[in-house]
Amino acid sequence: MKLWDKGITIDKKIEAFTIGNDREIDLHIAKYDVLASLAHAKMLQKINIITAEELQQLTEGLETLLTQIHNRTFVIESQFEDVHSKIEYELTQTYGEVGKKIHTARSRNDQVLVALQLFYKDHLNFIIEQVQVLFETLLQVADTHKEALLPGYTHLQVAMPSSFGLWFSAYAELLIDDVYLLQAALKTVDQNPLGSAAGYGSSFPIDRAFTTKELGFHTLKYNVVAAQMSRGKSERTVSMALGSLSNTLARFAMDICLYMSQNFDFISFPDALTTGSSIMPHKKNPDVFELIRGKCNKIQALQTEIVLITTNLPSGYHRDFQLLKEPMISAFTDIKNVLEIFNHSIKQVHVKKIDFNDEKYKYLSTVDSINNLVMDGVSFREAYQKIGSQVQKGTYTAETSKKHSHIGSIHNLCLESIRAKFPR
Repeated sequence: MKLWDKGITIDKKIEAFTIGNDREIDLHIAKYDVLASLAHAKMLQKINIITAEELQQLTEGLETLLTQIHNRTFVIESQFEDVHSKIEYELTQTYGEVGKKIHTARSRNDQVLVALQLFYKDHLNFIIEQVQVLFETLLQVADTHKEALLPGYTHLQVAMPSSFGLWFSAYAELLIDDVYLLQAALKTVDQNPLGSAAGYGSSFPIDRAFTTKELGFHTLKYNVVAAQMSRGKSERTVSMALGSLSNTLARFAMDICLYMSQNFDFISFPDALTTGSSIMPHKKNPDVFELIRGKCNKIQALQTEIVLITTNLPSGYHRDFQLLKEPMISAFTDIKNVLEIFNHSIKQVHVKKIDFNDEKYKYLSTVDSINNLVMDGVSFREAYQKIGSQVQKGTYTAETSKKHSHIGSIHNLCLESIRAKFPR
């Protein structure tokens, strides 16, 4: 069954190519298509296109389909082009002519648009909740290890003293920036496109404000052409936000892989969270974080893919947009899994005690030494040159009594401020 069927026989190769794997992908948005259809049916009854009895039948049928979707017994068989045709078929099979009325005053264009917008809204909200869970975990781990010193690096060269508390809470604060972008993406998709039909509105006296409220959208996409043009633009915005979050998690995962290596040896994880080698029995590999890094980098590439598919498309609908569904849905699935496994794993991190008497940390405290001289009345330039000269001559010795005294105060100052900063 096809919603656009006019009795024309379609070449089987063309049919297979144009449908692709839409049936499988559409299972992810089936729930949202049914919810939008429920709101649409209520609106049709409100404007007297269908009767109260017909609305009752459609509501009963759509709620039955929702139950099937929830129980994972809902199937889109090969004779259907997509989820939309499957739903209309089921309603028609059960209720006859009334099932054929559900498509009144809408197009498959705004039907898929509203289902996708609802999908994005739901999943963005869930991801923000997951990010908040990881955020709180990182602050807890940061507080636990706030006194544990960690060498800071610039250019991958030993630079200045830091702490594990600062390291963990740094990534927590970066997550706040990601939430800002996720919330911006959420605001972008929180606009109801239903009623824009094929992108040029409907001649029926539809009530778009009603479906906006019914579906829980914050506002309406008022211009029907703009509603249709939001296809692709919404995906760009959402993929950018997911990419930002993925960038934070990928960088964090890279740090972890680096710090787990024997050359750094700053942290470790329980054996149960690592994998081994088929040939080297001593190996404890950070596969989880390597996969996190890889999946997150793949998500960061999504924005480029969407930009290339949608760049310079003229206004109106184009079948190119069909190619956006699969990578977007996959990205949401991947980022949710990444957030869950990251939170699960980082709780179990073991922070090692670092031997700062090791020769490679000999100059870790040069900045502290300069600052101590400045506090004693020496100008910064003179202090810098004095300590620099000692380094060059090999006579520099750190002042252990004053070494790293600022780290704890920096941590305590920022931790609660970071927590208060998280968008609620």
